[in-house]
Amino acid sequence: MNRFVIAEPGRCIGCNTCMAACTAVHRGQGLQAHPRLTVTRTADATAPIVCRHCEDAPCARVCPVDAITLSGDAVLLDEKLCIGCKMCALACPFGAIAPSGTPITGVAGTGVVHPTRAAALDPLLAWDIGVKSVAVKCDLCGFQESGPECVRVCPTTALAVVDGDTLRRVGDDKRFVTAVVATVTDRPLAGRSLASGETA
Repeated sequence: MNRFVIAEPGRCIGCNTCMAACTAVHRGQGLQAHPRLTVTRTADATAPIVCRHCEDAPCARVCPVDAITLSGDAVLLDEKLCIGCKMCALACPFGAIAPSGTPITGVAGTGVVHPTRAAALDPLLAWDIGVKSVAVKCDLCGFQESGPECVRVCPTTALAVVDGDTLRRVGDDKRFVTAVVATVTDRPLAGRSLASGETA
């Protein structure tokens, strides 16, 4: 099973520290500055939406230039190969891929001021003159030994990296707790009336 970052909404406070850290660390590597996760808010909770590095990644299957590939235990995107078709963003079941673009102002007379557009316009529909759109997705910060920067900087430890072993442990713990609770609540106590009217 592939590794991925998961969020616990009960701990997330919506501070966007994860997004800021993601931007800073990727910009430092010369990659697109767009954050690889997006904090989503509902009436009850906040939590970042992050790539799940799917086993049979739909984004990789639809990429026409093989810019998205399985590498070890992660699904990685090569920004240099991406042609900006946005097919991966459409195929992602989690909405964890976003198009981003760095202006190419000053190149052979293409110095075009960024056109203004409505802030509510979905990035999938946006198109700016002189800007090459490139898909961005979580790469688990594979370029640094400390792992994903978002996990490292989260002030409430709402983010964690999980893998197959972690999920198996969590599943075993949940099954154990369920079994204990079922045993305690289903066992008749001394003196308590049973369904048939007998006493234990």
